[in-house]
Amino acid sequence: MPCGGKLIMARNCHKSVFNALALGGVSPVYAHPDLLAEHGILGPVSPDEIRKLLVAHPDASAVILPSPNYYGICSDIQAIAGVVHKAGKVLIVDQAHGAHLKFFHAFGFGDQMPKAAEDQGADLVITSAHKTLAALTQSAILNLCSHRVDRYTLEDKLQAIQSTSPSYLLMSFLDINARILEKHGRDAIGAWQDALTYFYKEASHIPGLRLITPAILPRHTLDPTKINLNMGDLGLSGAELEQRLMAHNIYPELYTGDILMLMTGIGNTQAHMEKTRKSLQAIADSLPSGESPPIDTAPVNPVPAPAPGPLHPVPVRKTRIALPAAAGRICAGSIIPYPPGIPLVCPGEEITPEIIAYVETLRAQGEKVVGINDQNQVLAGA
Repeated sequence: MPCGGKLIMARNCHKSVFNALALGGVSPVYAHPDLLAEHGILGPVSPDEIRKLLVAHPDASAVILPSPNYYGICSDIQAIAGVVHKAGKVLIVDQAHGAHLKFFHAFGFGDQMPKAAEDQGADLVITSAHKTLAALTQSAILNLCSHRVDRYTLEDKLQAIQSTSPSYLLMSFLDINARILEKHGRDAIGAWQDALTYFYKEASHIPGLRLITPAILPRHTLDPTKINLNMGDLGLSGAELEQRLMAHNIYPELYTGDILMLMTGIGNTQAHMEKTRKSLQAIADSLPSGESPPIDTAPVNPVPAPAPGPLHPVPVRKTRIALPAAAGRICAGSIIPYPPGIPLVCPGEEITPEIIAYVETLRAQGEKVVGINDQNQVLAGA
């Protein structure tokens, strides 16, 4: 992609994609995912959304989107690939949370599982073996899946940003991960699948607990290895449910409003799922029937997060300004709750009063928000 070009990208991409835009001087065109309104989380990016943007921006060089997203929601990569390739563009999929998808299908456990982006026509696929498989953190893999991207150009660009002294520790664990899958993959993936099947079946009987399951979404939309829990009917926010599960030595990955996500991976067994089920049952049993329990902390991450204001040119002149005084100013540096690392406000977007209130709530609850300094200042147009 030429420096200063244009990229069609999902608005819920990871902050690393936004960093790449800044390094390359690339202008974003945002594709907005569907909202799963009942659950208050972002869903898939539709092929129609991508088609519309390709027509409006024929000078864009590529399309990038995350699939699965942080909650395990997958887009229809096969349909999107068809749209992108018909327009003569390249499709890049951030499959950081889906390194396991290919192996569920390879070992015969993929009936309810979305297919891997590599098998649906994506040209470049980035996976993080450490998230759901057996490798150390930072063990990411870039898969080149078609001839639409020149291999040697790709290697040249990678060398510009990579160290010439690679980590043999990370590479060795990728080899170990490959050996585990080669020798024990069927048994390990099968045990993982059995554990998930057991959990979804048994946890469905817990009063007041709602689960996001593949059955309530279009086929092959949800990766069930991401367990999304909701005890909002019992008066528990995701933040409160997280605290109660941690008291049982169960450490969730992420919450948004009433949704709490548990991230499973290779090596999880039925014993792990049974401990989780028992803990959730104990939490439900501890609540007075028909009453809302006292909430020690205000709900964090309101549902849905407020949208940023209109998009403007990214400011050339920048200054630090106190967050409460930033309403109406143009953001000059991303504001990013972490996790999940998806920018709440991107450079060029207007900072609204609703955004400020949301960020102040997060910070009051001790949540990490990248882009706010120790003096509670944001970077905005001067």
